[in-house]
Amino acid sequence: MSYKDNIKLFALNSNKPLAEKIAKRMGLKLSTSSVVRFSDGEIQVDIDDSVRGKDVFLIQSTSAPVNDNLMELLIMIDAVRRASAASVNIVLPYYGYARQDRKTRAREPITAKLVADMIQAAGADRVLSLDLHAPQIQGFFDIPVDNLMGAPLLADYFLSNHLEEDAVVVSPDHGGVTRARKLAEFLGTSIAIVDKRRPKANVAEVMNIIGDVKGKRAILIDDMIDTAGTITLAAQALEDAGATEVYACATHAVLSGPAVDRLNNSVIKSLVLTDSIQQPAEKNLDKMILVSVGPLMGDAIKLIMEHKPMSPLFDTRYDANKYKDK
Repeated sequence: MSYKDNIKLFALNSNKPLAEKIAKRMGLKLSTSSVVRFSDGEIQVDIDDSVRGKDVFLIQSTSAPVNDNLMELLIMIDAVRRASAASVNIVLPYYGYARQDRKTRAREPITAKLVADMIQAAGADRVLSLDLHAPQIQGFFDIPVDNLMGAPLLADYFLSNHLEEDAVVVSPDHGGVTRARKLAEFLGTSIAIVDKRRPKANVAEVMNIIGDVKGKRAILIDDMIDTAGTITLAAQALEDAGATEVYACATHAVLSGPAVDRLNNSVIKSLVLTDSIQQPAEKNLDKMILVSVGPLMGDAIKLIMEHKPMSPLFDTRYDANKYKDK
């Protein structure tokens, strides 16, 4: 019996186009359900297909509106658990609250851990995530967590367009060096780091470039772009340091506040993003290039269901045709 006979895929409201791509990759149709709201704002979930004895995968990014999407997910987990699903697996292309992963000052919550506890308490058995802001969030769960990386997918775009030639991969801060090194391995390039320093209070930050970017194509990589302040300033610093052109890429396009204006007015030539977060029309940029994580996440679900190792999705450039129809 094929794993397809025992699996049910459900899309909640945060990113249905991505859920459809995941289902198409797996050769399945999304199971039917609806999430509606009562007049007072409370959420009601209706599941039209039986899930008794099935391996259920719920696809939901906890992106804006974060609290609504998180609550939808928790209620749906409870619903399928009470409907006697064999397992409840959560596909989280974007994990909201991930940036609050430790205490940085007194009396501060660790909300990333709280969200993990809530997902587990609701009844989840497994989480499939993508580029968690901090890898240690995997340890906040006491259930299996498979955290996919965006770098192999982003690398495929740059390699397919021969943009790795005379290039250098740049981390916009010290915290992203591991991510930059991984992309550089795939592209066969060196890395550089943007070092931000504030010489003294009330003095503007000075950006120093660690590494050689002069005469090279700079490729900035980050896990997410929120207000775009860091990445646009880094791009300008790279151009000032002699980079011939600046590309930027990120897994999660949060794009809040002044992000769209900052990116439109920046020196960034092209911005390569994934569709982990569904973008409204007003946030579409002329310089934005979207690559879909649907095939990657669909392949990951296949490997989970077939009890096969996930390492091939991490170790090499992600080729969407490699696992197709297997």
